[in-house]
Amino acid sequence: MSRFLSSILIFFLIFTMVGCSPKTNNRVQVTLAKPIDGDTIAVMYNGSEQKVRFLLVDSPETSHPRLGEQPFGQEAKEFTSSLVENAKKIELEFDIGPNLDKYGRLLAYVYVDGKMIQEELLKKGLARVAYIYPPNTRYVDQFDAIQKKAQKEEVGIWEIENYAQEDGFHPEIMDSSSKTSDSKECLIKGNIGREKIYHTPDSPWYEKTKAEVMFCTEKEAVKAGFRPPKR
Repeated sequence: MSRFLSSILIFFLIFTMVGCSPKTNNRVQVTLAKPIDGDTIAVMYNGSEQKVRFLLVDSPETSHPRLGEQPFGQEAKEFTSSLVENAKKIELEFDIGPNLDKYGRLLAYVYVDGKMIQEELLKKGLARVAYIYPPNTRYVDQFDAIQKKAQKEEVGIWEIENYAQEDGFHPEIMDSSSKTSDSKECLIKGNIGREKIYHTPDSPWYEKTKAEVMFCTEKEAVKAGFRPPKR
């Protein structure tokens, strides 16, 4: 009898740990209705067309009624569109918190053929980690790590310093940066011979160098593939 009770107890424990535990990572397959933006698509879900807002990321806008089109917004939209329009399978994964936002959009992690779109956008620098509202934070640490790598590589939105900030995107930074660059004389000479070399005004070869391109900062020159002269 005791062996029977032990077996029942073991079965109950296994059932509790495996069978009855909430499967939070279940995915629901849906069909695409249409792409909308870098971080939003519309799908057929439960028999009706519904918008899906990608959890934990934010892409620049393309047609916001107040903000209009933001830099890299079109690139983000085209990237997401290419993924969902060519996908064989689109799946949604919900987190443990609310499945809808205040606008009635579904909140989900979105997968195309097994790849999560949020991760792909962050890798390309076409989105920032944003709208972190617990308990919908399952992948926030993972997303932060991807974003840091994109920032280090200065890809996409991270090409422009201070364009992407914690409170959103700031196109005015780009305008002021452009005005600053235009207002100051660019003095660094770039010369293309067997190698691409740049010369600052304190370089011994500066006066003799024929400038084929000019740079305002050494960082600009290095990013364009030029190196300083060997001393």
